[in-house]
Amino acid sequence: MDISSRASAHLRAYDEQLRGRPTPGRTAERVGPVLRVVSDGLGQGFLLYRDLGGLDGAELDAFIAGQRDFFTEIGRPVEWKHHGGDLPVDLPERLVAAGFEAEQRETVMVGEAAGLAATPVLPEGVRLREVTGRVDLERIREMEETVWDADRSWLPDLLERDLAGPGDRCAVVLAEAGGQVVCAAWMRFHEDTDFVSLWGGSTLKEWRGRGVYRAMVAYRAGLAVDRGFRLVQVDASDDSRPILARLGLEAIVTTTPYVWTPPTI
Repeated sequence: MDISSRASAHLRAYDEQLRGRPTPGRTAERVGPVLRVVSDGLGQGFLLYRDLGGLDGAELDAFIAGQRDFFTEIGRPVEWKHHGGDLPVDLPERLVAAGFEAEQRETVMVGEAAGLAATPVLPEGVRLREVTGRVDLERIREMEETVWDADRSWLPDLLERDLAGPGDRCAVVLAEAGGQVVCAAWMRFHEDTDFVSLWGGSTLKEWRGRGVYRAMVAYRAGLAVDRGFRLVQVDASDDSRPILARLGLEAIVTTTPYVWTPPTI
């Protein structure tokens, strides 16, 4: 199978198995063509779909406004994740007209877990380990806040909930050196699909370019293989996309989050 046909096959699998899939452990309901996921106090809500079933024009505008108003009423932000190729083609303009704001575009990348799995190669003095305890989750929060200079107070609760279930299993991995967390990442094993998804991977500035992120990918791909999953999926930023491409993941589609934040938040 050549690269283009493999990427096409991965896109079909992604569309069929992951798009529109409920977020485990969160309240969700079917509303027209979308699955509306409420955050249950742990971050923003989501509007998920595989396609909009031909919804267009004034009917689509009214539907977008209805979802915006629902989340305004409950006082929660919501993300509408637009994928390249979604119809109608003017959907982004309609979302912006309704008050949604576009965030940074990402690239969905997919690779074969068996090809990505390897013994992690780490800088001297760095070790990887899986964690579940609150103390380590708080240490990850502190590292994330240092990297992004932004509040991550919600992160330990989110990871603790995902580790406990219900829903798709989760694994959290940190890299540490001399008692300091230098990188952290997590993954979700999407039951009854071929996929695991990789998240996080933030690395302290002084440790970037030394192979820690690559080791994180290799380690988590190994966990995927061990548990019988075939494909690894990442929503890649522009910074991580070149690294992931060198490791063997392929771009299959772009995606842009459009976020509505109620005025009171």
